[in-house]
Amino acid sequence: MDRNDVRAAWDAVSETYARSRDPSGSDAALLDDFLAGLPADPVVLDVGCGDGARTLANLPPGSLGLDFSRAGLDLAAETVPQARLLQADMTAIPLAADTVDGVTAYHAVFHVPRDQQRGVFAEFARVLRPGGVLLMTLPGGRFETVRRGWMGGEMFFSSPGRATTLEWLREAGFDDLRTTTADDPLGSSTEFVFATLARD
Repeated sequence: MDRNDVRAAWDAVSETYARSRDPSGSDAALLDDFLAGLPADPVVLDVGCGDGARTLANLPPGSLGLDFSRAGLDLAAETVPQARLLQADMTAIPLAADTVDGVTAYHAVFHVPRDQQRGVFAEFARVLRPGGVLLMTLPGGRFETVRRGWMGGEMFFSSPGRATTLEWLREAGFDDLRTTTADDPLGSSTEFVFATLARD
């Protein structure tokens, strides 16, 4: 699926996905650790925010929610009215360099083709201030597939694998990588990584 097809797929399933997710699972609790590592009154960017209930709603007021699905952002506008919302692709984040203190990317990057994910991590590093923190889902395997019937529609999933993802994060300038496991929105167990952008 090309990026326009993936966007259309998310527009089609956004409401079903929002209804199917538990907004209070243990991966949401990871945000407390994430925020504890940021300065006071941080600027946080939630990449792939979707309806906003899982992550954006648990971030400081005025946080930025980015998604390329208009349907997802319409839901987020209702769920988290105090957030600032951006419709854009994570492969080209429309923010200046050194703009944010933290980035969250829950269940998001693996909807980008794996041959473009190195560029996504470079974008995360670009918009983060030195010492900023990234918290994202860490895929366990290597795959690239379209799942038919997912949430009543279809969805693209892609990953270069766990080891390669960690390697690409380091290449992008992240260090102090720490992994942990938590329950994901649909009730299964998922690994996450905290990664700090190296200071100059």
